[in-house]
Amino acid sequence: MTLEWRFGAEAEKGSWATATARLDSFRPLLLGEEEVIATLLTGHFDRLGDGSRPENPDPARVIRASFLRFLMLGGDEGCRLHEKGIRIRGAWIRDILDLEACRVFRDIGLNDCHFEATPILRAAIINRLFLDGSRLPGLQAERLEARGGIYLRGAEVNGEVNLAQSRLGGNLECDGATILNPSGYALRAQSLEVRNVLLRGATLRGVVALTGARLTADLDASGATVTGREGVAIEANEVESRGSVVLRSTRIKGVVRLMASQIDGDMVGSGMVIENPGGGALDLSRTTVKGAFFLRRGAKLAGTLALTGASIGTIHDEAACWPQPGDLLLNRCRYGAFIDGPVDAESRLDWLARQTPQRWSEDFWPQPYEQLATVFREMGHGEDARTVLVVKERLQRRARRARARSAVWRAMLAATDGILGLTLAYGRQPLLALVWLFLFWLLGVAIFGYAERQGAVMPNSAVVLRAPEWTLCGIEKTEQRSLIATNQTQGLAIPGQNQLACFRERWEASSYPAFSPWMYSLDTLLPVLDMGQRTFWRPNPSKPGGRVAIYYFYFQSIVGWALSLLAVAGFSGLVKSS
Repeated sequence: MTLEWRFGAEAEKGSWATATARLDSFRPLLLGEEEVIATLLTGHFDRLGDGSRPENPDPARVIRASFLRFLMLGGDEGCRLHEKGIRIRGAWIRDILDLEACRVFRDIGLNDCHFEATPILRAAIINRLFLDGSRLPGLQAERLEARGGIYLRGAEVNGEVNLAQSRLGGNLECDGATILNPSGYALRAQSLEVRNVLLRGATLRGVVALTGARLTADLDASGATVTGREGVAIEANEVESRGSVVLRSTRIKGVVRLMASQIDGDMVGSGMVIENPGGGALDLSRTTVKGAFFLRRGAKLAGTLALTGASIGTIHDEAACWPQPGDLLLNRCRYGAFIDGPVDAESRLDWLARQTPQRWSEDFWPQPYEQLATVFREMGHGEDARTVLVVKERLQRRARRARARSAVWRAMLAATDGILGLTLAYGRQPLLALVWLFLFWLLGVAIFGYAERQGAVMPNSAVVLRAPEWTLCGIEKTEQRSLIATNQTQGLAIPGQNQLACFRERWEASSYPAFSPWMYSLDTLLPVLDMGQRTFWRPNPSKPGGRVAIYYFYFQSIVGWALSLLAVAGFSGLVKSS
């Protein structure tokens, strides 16, 4: 960001001209004021007493706010500020320091001071403001413009720090500060333009409002404690940060909202604890994090983690830090990879299962599963990607069945989904149909082989079935039977020999194709093949085992057609849910 400054003789002369008061108008000076005047031109810190923050209005430390204002606006002849500005430590500042709409072209250093009233720098133009270690009932500095930063390190503020719409060329540093305004805002800094916002180790009671802020570096609240109001702790929607947002080891009561923000660095939540049971914990909906999102090292979210529509570079997390079931929102969230976290289907499906669309009046969100599968594929985990998509298909179809109003239609969908799930894994594993074909082929081999051993297989030819060779093979040699077509009456089968075995021994059957249960099962199962077995042979239901074989013959023919069509549909993607 760029602030326009006009420092020079004319600008300073103009600002001094606004100071209508004269030094004589403040006489008699207080003891503290006399000491300040005595060391004014040295540029060193003017320590009143031992320099520590006063706990009571010691006469030797009391300075009037109007006197400070007089000095900051240029003073008087022989009573000018040093080029370093005003630097006072350990003062008791009486009344209101009112610099509203003023221009102060020197640093303001009032460290370890006690303010009786809230300083006002509303719409002021200053260089830098130091209030480190001071105690004050608040700070009103909205629309402030500062060439440098504002420093409240270790300060105690019993009220609101208001920097809304301010523009700082440096940092807002509140490291170790205590800001207490539990009934309202602790830090009000909407639309703030600043380099860094540093709240490391700070204690804030009240809402931290940074909506619309623009940071050229980081928002760092590492180790801070924030207790919000009415369930809201940090309100920082539409923030633009060219650095990172760091909440490492932060303790927060209330929701942290960073919706629709732009974070060029990382979102660091390692070790943070956010407590807002039944409400939101961390809301990054529609936020872009170009770097990494860290949720590790004992991080705990008692509330909802909302990543709806977010875009994240990489996710660094641990399963122990994931939200509880029902407290995760991932719909339309996009991310690039998992680093230092679980990278297997079982773990990540448990992660996705922590979503409860029904809580938000939805039945199912397919996009999180598609996104997870995409990331797995890009990371080289193809099998895990397929597992995720199969689970996605099952859940999506279950949701579709639940939407069906007709019980009959639900039953039909359930049957269809069951078949597709068993045979094709809903089109995600079309090769599974080949496994089923192989199993049915082996089952057919066993059934038709048994039928062959029992003699329950016969030629599939009317000519052969009427031939004496076949007919007489059904009669043992010890029996006599008169045949109309021939004078032969003695049977051909030896005792205990079945008709098929007898027929195979006849010279007339030598030119007839041999029966093979392996090829017969394959010929029956695959409609596109013609091995010739079905043309010449079929099960004989009149023999033991033949009835089972003929029924299986019909069943396998249907199954073969169905599995073949399903395999084609699976490879073409026709059965996948859109």
